[in-house]
Amino acid sequence: MITRIPSVALVAASVLLTGCGGGALAATDHTSAPTPASSSAPSPSSEISAEAAPRQLPGVGPKMLARIPASTEQVVLVTGRSEDLPLSTLALYERTDDGWQQTASWAAHNALKGWSDHHMAGDLRSPIGVYSLTDAGGLLKDPGTKLSYDHGTGFVSPGTGFEGEPLAGSFDYVIAINYNRQPGTSPLDWTRPLGSSRGGGIWIHVDHGGPTHGCVSIAEDHMKELLRTLDPARHPVVVMGDAAALDH
Repeated sequence: MITRIPSVALVAASVLLTGCGGGALAATDHTSAPTPASSSAPSPSSEISAEAAPRQLPGVGPKMLARIPASTEQVVLVTGRSEDLPLSTLALYERTDDGWQQTASWAAHNALKGWSDHHMAGDLRSPIGVYSLTDAGGLLKDPGTKLSYDHGTGFVSPGTGFEGEPLAGSFDYVIAINYNRQPGTSPLDWTRPLGSSRGGGIWIHVDHGGPTHGCVSIAEDHMKELLRTLDPARHPVVVMGDAAALDH
């Protein structure tokens, strides 16, 4: 595994610019943003047994399925409840000889204002699409992942979230979603191939009990399980969006 200690400048950038970072900004710059009444933390769902799981990616239409590489054998499917809500379900699928087998399903949060198929910096929506997963990191040491792991002090999120919840510990474990970033680098790397206006720093990270800026968040124990399960040799991707957008 790769261990990299970010520079002071990189630490500053991670706090102020990352898509789900800048917790202080969440409380300062967006206090007027409406919080949906149903955006309280969802209750964790039970893990789905392999025997009971379906043999397909439920709710994923042919256009979205066509974007999944043929080499991919692991899919993290994030299905949002609604285009404009911050509540989702994250499910893990493994490719078998019989098709896609669901192995886990967990409650998740996404961005405050829901989802967008043209994510822009500051829009408080999570990007819809299919993105590879190659790099991870966190404030805490590697829990046993096969992904490249950047263990460093840059993974901090000060302040409070949109519902006043503390953000401390949110970046204890993160998985970088390869939306507008350079794969093979630390999640803290600020390279933006589409330009800074298209946002970035979109991660799967530890849930803090409320909506995110653009990331997807799940409970800490589930983050560790996901990190230990994802295998770069199986070319994992995340398929993410609200239910209506995925069914295309």
